[in-house]
Order: sequence, then structure tokens, then C-alpha cells
Amino acid sequence: MMALIISLLLATLRLATPLIFASMGGFMSERSGVVNVALEGFMLTGAFAGAVVGYSFESAWLGWVAALGAGLVIGALYALFTIEFKADQIVTGMAFNLLVMGLIPFLTKILYSSTGSTPALLVEDRFSFEPLVMAFLLVGLLSFWLYKTRSGLWLLFAGEHPEALVASGVSVRKVRWAAVSVSGAFAAWGGASLSLFLASSYSPLMTGGRGFMALAALIFGKWKPLPALGACLLFAFADALQIRLQGIKMGDVEIPVQFIQILPYIVTIIALAGFIGKSRAPKALGR
Repeated sequence: MMALIISLLLATLRLATPLIFASMGGFMSERSGVVNVALEGFMLTGAFAGAVVGYSFESAWLGWVAALGAGLVIGALYALFTIEFKADQIVTGMAFNLLVMGLIPFLTKILYSSTGSTPALLVEDRFSFEPLVMAFLLVGLLSFWLYKTRSGLWLLFAGEHPEALVASGVSVRKVRWAAVSVSGAFAAWGGASLSLFLASSYSPLMTGGRGFMALAALIFGKWKPLPALGACLLFAFADALQIRLQGIKMGDVEIPVQFIQILPYIVTIIALAGFIGKSRAPKALGR
């Protein structure tokens, strides 16, 4: 029994890793006042870039750096449309998700003559625990940075009272550009943790809605790093539990696996429905 509990807890930590990175990416963007529903696309970008470079150079670390670069680029593109062109942020986010979902199979066809998975890294080339440690360190660093540094306070004011930030001589536009670009990098690391840590290659749509779950964790955590971390662990626990429950029987009747697999999404819906209190978004979010 103890072994089962420990196994479940370790699985929860591993499955929480991509959610933590993506939720911290959403935190950076939304705390600055820019709605970000493109986390799913950002994660897929990081997963693909990390897998391709990691396989090509037989190094998970180089794949990790490539995911960072790809995330910064797609984050900057998202900032260009939402901040400079003032495009609708919800529509733009969904457009980015659809763009990435269509673009990656095109690239895999060019690179590997297949629209499916990328070639797999060797077991010894994959991460063993590093992304998990970095995810928790990131939450701690962001929690400290947000309230203890000047630039962290700039981020808070950009999303809450941008007029006050302008009055103090700080450019809201520059703060949001930086925040959204970094948002892409963090979310891309979430994707890379899937292809370089939880798996050994990129597979089509491997995020499986985790970008939206990360956004739900951020909302559930009231746009704060530590509560969002707790929400990520809750959703990851539900995911780990559904894996363990597959194949379970009630008497002579085996529960269909599809009913078990929707458990994490049911937990997400319940959380967003306000089962444990209501969240207040940053006042300038979307403005």
C-alpha cells in the first residue's frame, strides 16, 4: 500500500511539471494584462523544437535551450498581434493554437517524411528529474521576484493599474512585451518537459489540452504563483489517479477506460465552476 502511495505521489510530481511551466507562462502574460489562451500552442512549439534539436544533437539540454528560443519567438509574435496590432486577444490566442497544430505536421513531413511523431531520443539522452526541479525553482523565484523587486511590481501594476505605471514614467507597452515573450518561453518549457522528460519524442497533439488545464490552474490559483502550483498538483494528481484506475472493475463489470480518462478534465471543470471560492482577475486584463 505504501509503495502504491509513493508511486502515485511521484507520478503526480512528474505529471505536474508541464502544467507548472505553462501556468507560470500564463501568469507572466495575464498579470501584465494580456489574456493568453495560446498556451496550448506555445507548449506544442516547445515540445516540437525540443524534440527535434534534442534528437539531432543527442542532448536534452540543447533541446531545452531550443524550446526556450522557440518559445521566446512565438511569444514575441503573440505580443506583436495583441499589443501592437491590438487584435482581439481571445481570437488571436485560438488562432495561434490552430496555426501551430497545422504547422508542426507540415514541418515533420519536411524533416522526417512523416506527419506523425519525431524520432525518439535514447533513454540516456532524456531528462531524468531536472525539469521537475526547475519547475519548482521557477515558482519560488517568481514568487520572490513579483513582490520583492521593482520589475516584479511593474508587472503587477501593468495588469492592475497601468495608468499608475505610466505616471511613474514606465512604459506599459514594454513591460507587456517582455512579459508575453517570457510567457512563451515558460510555456514552451512545459511542452519540452513532455517531449524530453515524460516522453522521448514529439507526438501529434501530445499536450492533450494541458495548456488549457494550466490556464485553469492559474485562474483557480487566483493569478498567484504558489496557489497556481497547488492547482497544478491537484490536476496532476487527478491525471496520475486516472492512469492507475484504468482497467478497474466494479464486480464483474469493467469500467470503460474513456470514463476514467476524463477524470482530470472533470476536476478542472469543477475547479473553474467555483467549487472552492471565486477568483478575481487582474483589473486591466484584456485592456
